[in-house]
Amino acid sequence: MALVKYGGGIIQQSGSMGGSTYARNRFGNYVRARTKPVNPKSSRQSAARIIMMYLAEAWRESPMTDAIRANWETYAQSVSWLNKLGEAVTLTGFNMFMRSNAALLGCGGAIVTAAPTDLGLPAADPTFSVAGSEAAQLLAITFDDTATWCDLALAHMVIDMGIPQNPTRNFFGGPWRFSGVLDGSVGSPPTTGDTVAVAWPLVEGQRIWCRASIIQPDGRVTTKFESANFLVTA
Repeated sequence: MALVKYGGGIIQQSGSMGGSTYARNRFGNYVRARTKPVNPKSSRQSAARIIMMYLAEAWRESPMTDAIRANWETYAQSVSWLNKLGEAVTLTGFNMFMRSNAALLGCGGAIVTAAPTDLGLPAADPTFSVAGSEAAQLLAITFDDTATWCDLALAHMVIDMGIPQNPTRNFFGGPWRFSGVLDGSVGSPPTTGDTVAVAWPLVEGQRIWCRASIIQPDGRVTTKFESANFLVTA
């Protein structure tokens, strides 16, 4: 791996070109040899691919209409997105339809056909934090249980867990795996301290990172937000 300092002509680069991959971490820009990842063909990977294929077909078929697709385009145009270089870009209506419904189907929800009329992403939860112990083998979730989504049917908080790390690790960028979901409810909303299953077994002393997203009933999904990492207790 080589460190890179850009000058005139190129000020930033991300992604792969030829046999090299360009990226950036907290120490600056770097270049490494490009590697082709192994395709594990796991059950999780296969399920995700099936969802994407299903949604690609759903975008073109009834009950979708040109008017509904145009509404998704309007919603997409209202949301700024950051690419790998940190620049603001605009996704397409198809991209937003896929993003919203892949998140819903991934946590056991139902597909949303109509585009959101609230033109913007919902807010993240700044109180989100996670703890876990080897004995319990559960993730205890702290969150704002007075937030609107908690009292809405068909709303969800989706929890992803990062693969366990050594306690000396100070930063983490993946891989992540779905752990569980807290479902909003009109009569029995989730409360802070509720638990979800672990994606990997917890061992005392490991350092764990977790992230979450909130899905509103209309299909709007927050960007992923992370909790502070924690050490697994006994």
